Amino acid sequence: MPYKWNQTSETEQELRLWPHNSLPRRGAMITVLSVFLFGLIPLLAVLGSVVLWGLLPFLLISVLGLWFALQANYRARSVSEVLTLTGTEAHLVHHTPGNGSQEWSCNRYWARPEMHEKGGPVPHYVTLIGDGREVEIGAFLSEDERITLYDELVKKLREPIAQ
Repeated sequence: MPYKWNQTSETEQELRLWPHNSLPRRGAMITVLSVFLFGLIPLLAVLGSVVLWGLLPFLLISVLGLWFALQANYRARSVSEVLTLTGTEAHLVHHTPGNGSQEWSCNRYWARPEMHEKGGPVPHYVTLIGDGREVEIGAFLSEDERITLYDELVKKLREPIAQ
């Protein structure tokens, strides 16, 4: 699962969430190189003719387009969330590329998770409510992961507060 609970101290727990990364950067490099090499195969038939110079720009445009699309995808997936639960406070930080960070905090006693099975931007949409605000958490996770996250949040927020 793309999230992990850490016990940072006796009175503090931290939940880190991040989106899936099914294609690592090395795999992306291999994919772009493969598209380029397989694109060169049809050009072997016109090697040494003027037609090669007419077809080569289309191959280069498609390879560059693939590379830019993969880079944009990596930037979009660099979003992360960190929920810190201390003895008295729940603090959520949402990092978005290009938009900076958004923070939410409230007294841990009043913080409660809520699941919107329908009506949210995604099925089984999980939010945290407290201090007069409702904030989303883990919207980039899969549906099953959001259900599991909700159950874990309910359990963690109900645990006795260590002093």
